[in-house]
Amino acid sequence: MDYPPNRFVTSTPTFPKNNRIIIAFSHQDPYHYLNAFPISQSANQTITISMSLQFLSRRIRLQREKRGLKQHDIAHALQISPQAVSKWERGENAPDIALLRPLAGLLGVSIDWLMGGDADDPDVMAATALASGVQTARSKSESLPPKAFADWINARCYQATESVLRHDGIPIKYNGPGILCFFSGAGHAERAVRTALHMRLIETEPLKIGVCSGDVYFGSVGHPDYARPDVIGETVSIALLAMDWAVEHTKTGVVVTASTMEAMDNTVTAGPYTDVHLSGISHVVSLIEVS
Repeated sequence: MDYPPNRFVTSTPTFPKNNRIIIAFSHQDPYHYLNAFPISQSANQTITISMSLQFLSRRIRLQREKRGLKQHDIAHALQISPQAVSKWERGENAPDIALLRPLAGLLGVSIDWLMGGDADDPDVMAATALASGVQTARSKSESLPPKAFADWINARCYQATESVLRHDGIPIKYNGPGILCFFSGAGHAERAVRTALHMRLIETEPLKIGVCSGDVYFGSVGHPDYARPDVIGETVSIALLAMDWAVEHTKTGVVVTASTMEAMDNTVTAGPYTDVHLSGISHVVSLIEVS
């Protein structure tokens, strides 16, 4: 479901005494976008969405918990305050209509389902995946005692995670001193690249970082008793493979795909594109070094 900005006018959600969400807007063909919502139409073509605020709050909370996300994960991804998410889940407020699409994508559902429909979309969303590692990890594992090596890893993971959170990303998992994370919502590609550059700025060890934008699956993966939230798909695979490619072919250790660069501005210094055949990827991938 999409709302073209140039054809769409919306009001701020209001909450009358019966505690139902009222969102009024006009559109020349509103039912094309709203045929799954509980709506009513007035003579002036104003459409009103009306549903239980408590119903919406339960759906947000249950789907967030199903995906293993915390309230601050939602807040970081949508670039809002954790207090706002908390109010949604307590039924005290509703998301701004501009946030419905990225919120639904983050929760792995359709806007229709979020607003009361029965159908659910696959847990696939547009996002940017970032995979990072430390080039000196192997030599450190050989030179440091196990406990000292663990402390070294934790220091690297802490700094990487802080960079991700600083740019409203969601950390998914660690691989030694490396991290896999993703960014969704407005400006996700640019925020991911900014994160990569910030990681490199604050880290004293040489890094390797791959960034790729595209569709990803975000949900639980593994045995039901031990499954954890994960992000997978070709987009993630390319980010991981590009990370290793960067070690041998770049000075900065940071590469991004053409799909990511298309969303970037001119403030990032980038080299020429290189067409690369990555192992296991059937098509050529265009990579570019950034600094």
